[in-house]
Amino acid sequence: MRIQPTSSLILAGLLAAPVALPAKATPKYLLYAGTYTGQASKGIYAWRFDGATGKTQALGLAAETPNPSFLALHPSGKYLYAVQELGEYKGKKSGALSAFAINRVTGQLQALNQVATGGADPCYIYLDPAGRDALVSNYSGGSVAVLPIRPDGSLGEASAFVQFSGKGVDPARQEAPHAHSINLSPDGRFAIVADLGLDRLSVYRFNAGGLTPSSFARTAPGAGPRHLAFQPSGKFVYVLNEMASSITSYGFDPRLGALRELGTVPTLPEDFKGTNTGAEIRVHPGGRFLYASNRGHDSIAVYAIDPRGGLKLVQHMATGGKTPRNFVLDPSGRFLLAANQGSNNVVEFRVDNQTGMLSPTGETIEVGSPVCLRFLAVK
Repeated sequence: MRIQPTSSLILAGLLAAPVALPAKATPKYLLYAGTYTGQASKGIYAWRFDGATGKTQALGLAAETPNPSFLALHPSGKYLYAVQELGEYKGKKSGALSAFAINRVTGQLQALNQVATGGADPCYIYLDPAGRDALVSNYSGGSVAVLPIRPDGSLGEASAFVQFSGKGVDPARQEAPHAHSINLSPDGRFAIVADLGLDRLSVYRFNAGGLTPSSFARTAPGAGPRHLAFQPSGKFVYVLNEMASSITSYGFDPRLGALRELGTVPTLPEDFKGTNTGAEIRVHPGGRFLYASNRGHDSIAVYAIDPRGGLKLVQHMATGGKTPRNFVLDPSGRFLLAANQGSNNVVEFRVDNQTGMLSPTGETIEVGSPVCLRFLAVK
């Protein structure tokens, strides 16, 4: 009888035995909330978030700072930026933008510096894909600014500034320009400003921290465009009209930055009779579903996106609180967290990846006047 060498026997055994594959790492995140400060809140708060279970662990106050109502995370994951939604800063009619370094272990934020935004009540911030510039909209100031980001994460003085003028049809809310958001196209070549006061979407070429006028589109009179979201393909843009409680779909030409209106759908049920304003809009990471929040109806409207960019209503889900100003989807698209400003809580929902529909998980976070939520992957 022939005896196999020991090394051959070992190799044969290894080939015959089942191979234990390394377990897939559970996604872990830091979750940050920007707030309106007062008796119930002192600034930016942080939690650990388990991407597999949706469970959270409170880390407390990450940074004490006034009215950090909108947040953005640097692509490197090292820095966080927050607007200070103030009517006056250092004696001038301006708000401010603050830069923080992130401790990815504790979630704490270390202040780097703070600069003026050039207009009162900044309410929105967007970072370019390379993390070289922060784009900010000033609501009461009716303006937008580009602030360069230095290699150490701190902010420089504005490299571009645009002041809008004019008014809309509503004398109470559109008495002046109100730049409510500024977003970049997926390739970073164009910036789109949604101005609630002017019922206008202004498109700019964005290059090396500069803004060059390109084109514009008007919404219906009195619609009040607030926020917008791109479908991942970059072919479609969805604009949430705050005052009209509606969503207008646009085709987007990535070569010219031009917008072509496709249609408008309501965010409210037909039988709703109360007062409502739209707040936030987001496209699911998979690109098949769209979500928008209603303040007054206190719900998230869920839509399916068809191949031509059209929207079909799927569901209205109550947010479990009052005034859902903002909401966020985790990077995997499995959970949606709604920030209920009026009831001081954040309520979590599970997302059905086949239908886009939401169902409550039972997880609720208590935090004073939450306005903006952001996820940072740490594992």
